[in-house]
Amino acid sequence: MSNIRQVATLAGVSVATVSRALQQPERVSPKTRSKVMLAVNEVGYKPNLMAVKFRSGKTHNLVALVPTVANVFFARVISGMQIAAAQRGYAILLANTLGDEDIEANYAKMVQTSQADGLIQLRAHNPFDSSINKPGELLPMVNVCEVMSDINCPVVTLDNRSAAKAMTLHLIELGHSRIALIKGPQSSPLTCERLAGYRDALTEAGLTFDESLLYPGDFTLQSGHDAASKILANKNRPSAVFCENDETAIGAMQCFKQAGLAIPRDISVAGFDDISFSAFCDPPLTTIAQPAEEFGQSAVSLLIDLLEGKITKAPKVIMPFELIVRGSTGPAPKGTLA
Repeated sequence: MSNIRQVATLAGVSVATVSRALQQPERVSPKTRSKVMLAVNEVGYKPNLMAVKFRSGKTHNLVALVPTVANVFFARVISGMQIAAAQRGYAILLANTLGDEDIEANYAKMVQTSQADGLIQLRAHNPFDSSINKPGELLPMVNVCEVMSDINCPVVTLDNRSAAKAMTLHLIELGHSRIALIKGPQSSPLTCERLAGYRDALTEAGLTFDESLLYPGDFTLQSGHDAASKILANKNRPSAVFCENDETAIGAMQCFKQAGLAIPRDISVAGFDDISFSAFCDPPLTTIAQPAEEFGQSAVSLLIDLLEGKITKAPKVIMPFELIVRGSTGPAPKGTLA
């Protein structure tokens, strides 16, 4: 049977370098790593990966808790995670949790029992039990996208309040004064932050906040369609609708079009996220663009740095946003009431 010394001899490197290339590939240059892997294949060396993990104390596995993989934005975040993890010699263990705290807790135990090294959480909930929540110590976790305000770990987020304000001001600048808001889940911090930005814009423009223009949703196509049906029943119908994510906006647009309304001539619709479908709607959707893949890449990079002892404080990374104006928003119809 071949052994690690034969690999080292054939590759022209030390045994220690072969070991690093197999256990910590990020610490070895691409050129050297390539020579080692060619030698591994040529001599047919098969390292005992369980023994390697036992000696290093690391699995090089990261758990990613995702509320739903059906969400297009989350799918892009996951893609970014996988790219960044592979570049540093790690694998992503994906958990489609559906927001279930028991499921999340079970996956968090994989970290606590050394079956995985760390965890990335995409919603505002701490899945670890009290035994690992020690004052002053960073959790082996990164909270990304929907984040908690009091969590002791790195976070990656967006200034959702400023982004929602920017979108609402865009609609106001087009002459809209009655702007409906289709919200996200009541429990989500994103819902609260985007509502706050909506209110900020109204206040800045001297417009009165009208709670009757708020409609519940849950970030799905169906919730957008349902809310739009209620908007159509409003005798004093708003001239614009801001949806807290793109899927909601696409569902709302479909409902308005089914009712015979022209977008944006009769009613403007705006979204949030800039998912791939938003540019191909009819008309294309005005939205807030978030760098989804960069969310995932940054989360993985922060987590690995934390696990390698390069982070001693919990940084908060604020990702940039961009207002993307497309064909779904236009001037308020003539005769719109202020």
